[in-house]
Amino acid sequence: MRERNLVNLAIVLVLTVISLVFVLPFNKPDFIKSIAFWQDPRARDLQIKQGLDLKGGLQVLLASNMENGTAVTAEQIENARRIIESRINGLGVSEPLVQVQGTDRILVELPGVTDKELAIDLIKSTGQLEFVDAGATLQDGTVVSTSYQVAQALMYPQTTLGSQPISATAGISVPGRLYNTAFTGEVLQDARSSLDSAQGYVVNFRIRPAAQDAFGQFTGSRIGQPMCIVLDHIVLSCPTIRAVLRDGGLISGNYDRESANNLALTLSYGSLPVAMKIETTRDIGATLGSDSIRRSIIAGGIAFAVMCIFLILYYRLPGVMGALSLLFFTLSTLALFVLIPITMTLPGIAGFVLSIATAADANILVFERFKEEVRAGRSVRAAVEAAFQRAWPSIRDSNMSTLLTCLILFIFGGTFGASAVRGFALNLAIGIGMSLFSAMFVTRTLMRTAFGNQPSEATDQRRALLGV
Repeated sequence: MRERNLVNLAIVLVLTVISLVFVLPFNKPDFIKSIAFWQDPRARDLQIKQGLDLKGGLQVLLASNMENGTAVTAEQIENARRIIESRINGLGVSEPLVQVQGTDRILVELPGVTDKELAIDLIKSTGQLEFVDAGATLQDGTVVSTSYQVAQALMYPQTTLGSQPISATAGISVPGRLYNTAFTGEVLQDARSSLDSAQGYVVNFRIRPAAQDAFGQFTGSRIGQPMCIVLDHIVLSCPTIRAVLRDGGLISGNYDRESANNLALTLSYGSLPVAMKIETTRDIGATLGSDSIRRSIIAGGIAFAVMCIFLILYYRLPGVMGALSLLFFTLSTLALFVLIPITMTLPGIAGFVLSIATAADANILVFERFKEEVRAGRSVRAAVEAAFQRAWPSIRDSNMSTLLTCLILFIFGGTFGASAVRGFALNLAIGIGMSLFSAMFVTRTLMRTAFGNQPSEATDQRRALLGV
């Protein structure tokens, strides 16, 4: 038993040191960052992530904009959400929130976003991506009309072509030259930007297997000619075909890092399954966030100190064990928030602070049972074992009921788009799980270490030390 407890104590010490490394706000070495292998490398800084209400940033509310009042389906709005989320993730924004609100709206929150115009442009790019056989190089930004747009207009008479309306009954009005659409964006499998030592920033793209033969034949017959990339009637780029491109290729030009990345994102996630319009935008400052963080830290520190003082004064030596367990709980829970990672919002901070109280409650149940066992005549060592064994059902049931409430709140927040409720529920649930571990493993290990060699009967002096 003694050897096993020493192993448990070593585990507690190691976990405490590891948690401290993750929680302290310093730039972690690469070998530590590599531990979080499931995270995007760009977000793998192992720092506590701050939400929109704490860090500031941009909030955009999108609403469906279907023609003739056509109702949007749940599948369409969910697919649109995923595409927008993929676009935003490509920008490298730390912990963006993209979620459906109601039946036809999408809420986008971008904490700490710097280039707001680029983010808005990327979100609202909702049209069709086309590869156009232009026959000549067109200037970037040129508004063009294509054969694909004409075909779409014939199928959907109320759409527009360029700046002129199209009517299936009155004929097609084409402003200027009509360019032939060779392929739509559906032939693309993915696209990524990279830095080439010889050509600077370039965009690499891959073609889906089903379209490779056709794409190879088209590019092979037009070597030396431009092929324009068009999104929403606007020319994005007109690279020249240099070779037969069957399974993919490379787009080079006068690109910087930002423009190459933006083109790659547009190629990868060019069109949405449903037309969306920006209903509202809010530029949220970080002044309130800084003040909220400061006040939350003060509140959490006061709550932690008061509970530790209470435990020590009322339960004496067991209270010291409880205070050390609370310290482990706080560090390990914050370390989990860094590793998962959890985006910390103001309601999330409230959930974490509340979970500190649940951790103290579990220890109190154990200590009260411990005092009862000592008063009943058990040895201190036997009282420790009996206390944890008999307090466990009460601790388990009370925490399970709270976890059930957290699950209900999390589902409610997901259904009604209440992200603040979800953040509170998630942080509280993680805190409850860690409080169970800290009370039933850490506190027990510390009490076994402190009282494992106590004599069979407790003297009056030892009773006073134990708070009995």
